[in-house]
Amino acid sequence: MRILITGATGLVGSEITRLLHEKGININYLTTSRSKIEKSDNYKGFYWNPSKGEIDTKCLEGVGAIINLAGASVFQPWTASNKKKILNSRIDSLNLLYKTLEENDHEVGQLASASAIGIYPSSTQKMHYEEEKEVADNFLGEVSEKWEVAAQKFSNLGVRVAIVRIGIVLARDGGALPQIARPVKYNVGTALGSGKQWQSWIHVTDLARLFLFLISNGAKGVFNGVAPNPVTNEDLTREVAAVLDKKIWLPKVPGFALKLVMGEMSTVVLGSQLVSSKKVEEEGFNFQFINLRQAIRDIYK
Repeated sequence: MRILITGATGLVGSEITRLLHEKGININYLTTSRSKIEKSDNYKGFYWNPSKGEIDTKCLEGVGAIINLAGASVFQPWTASNKKKILNSRIDSLNLLYKTLEENDHEVGQLASASAIGIYPSSTQKMHYEEEKEVADNFLGEVSEKWEVAAQKFSNLGVRVAIVRIGIVLARDGGALPQIARPVKYNVGTALGSGKQWQSWIHVTDLARLFLFLISNGAKGVFNGVAPNPVTNEDLTREVAAVLDKKIWLPKVPGFALKLVMGEMSTVVLGSQLVSSKKVEEEGFNFQFINLRQAIRDIYK
């Protein structure tokens, strides 16, 4: 069986690809860049353009499962046009995949699709579980909710659907960690806002392993893609500094200053999501990286 990946060349997709190849599993992947198309037996690229409804249907050949990671980064100015791009890149991708499965013979039985813990309302006290119905009343909540609705539609085609609500992904060459580490390296790292907002994190390798676990077990439903021990923003910054043997600049960056600079997008760094990993652990998934310092040390070893 081959696995089809969207977003295969991104931060999480690259790690999933590495783990699949370690297991001897072959990959088909979809890309909007023709220059990124490879045609080796274990890694075959196919062109698509979700905004125009274009896709090479040969991408489905031999495929039994799809891992969907497609979507424009939310870390860009939230102008009206960028908001539209962020949302549409996620919905158009899933809608095109749905239409392609609906109109073509295939062997796909499983979809594992990304979402985000930004779907949960911000709170410094409430622990969030997958069963929660309340959605954050902001742009991230809107995007995540519509993203999940588009993924759940695949069950109409007899496809098992697993949704992964991803937390803060820790990796050396992408995601939040390099942004946190950059000022820390110059001894000017500091907490953002109050520093007490919860950050539910996950090591990139554990996140990749989680997607493969769900695929291999034919899982259905929503799962939080976070490690068992969330930390506050202040603790996260301190742990990065400790591993890098640097000092912390004590004054925090005030929340109002971040709102002035970042506008509505400041909710990304000031929002607090205390998120549980209990459900996926009860399914039998074992995290390799449970403690934050252990995870950061592994990344910077």
